[in-house]
Amino acid sequence: MSEPKQSRVFLPGEAESFWQPEPANGFVELRVSKHSSIASSRFETGIQVVSPGGYVREHQHNDQEELILVFEGEGIALVEGQEYPMCSGTTIYLAPHGRHKFTNTGKGPLKFFWVFMPEGLASFFARIGRPKKPGESVPASFSRPQDVEAIERETAFGKLEGE
Repeated sequence: MSEPKQSRVFLPGEAESFWQPEPANGFVELRVSKHSSIASSRFETGIQVVSPGGYVREHQHNDQEELILVFEGEGIALVEGQEYPMCSGTTIYLAPHGRHKFTNTGKGPLKFFWVFMPEGLASFFARIGRPKKPGESVPASFSRPQDVEAIERETAFGKLEGE
């Protein structure tokens, strides 16, 4: 019999975190995932911070659903070809295979909390990023791994038409 799941509170900086490569830069904290002390078979959560001028390139996920809640910064969400403002309080629901891109248009970081169902996104961030330690200075920009397309296929990303 497996052990019962335990409730957990994550304070800022307590979750496993990864610096992210270009074009997003910034970092991701993995809150509930197999990379944290709490694993759920139904969903993953985390926080993504996109640097000023950075963006999360256009992509889609296979059969996963995603929720985004913006809590700081300004940006533009391109969802299924339509642009929407991103500001504190904006909630975005992304259906399976829904194309989306997030661009930081502000002077400060764009920060959002994400919920991903079922899992797969946390493994992607861990595999393309570099471990981030509390108090560590922001590293120089770095490129995505050469095998990023294979990593995408192995995690939670669908192929966009025209790729």
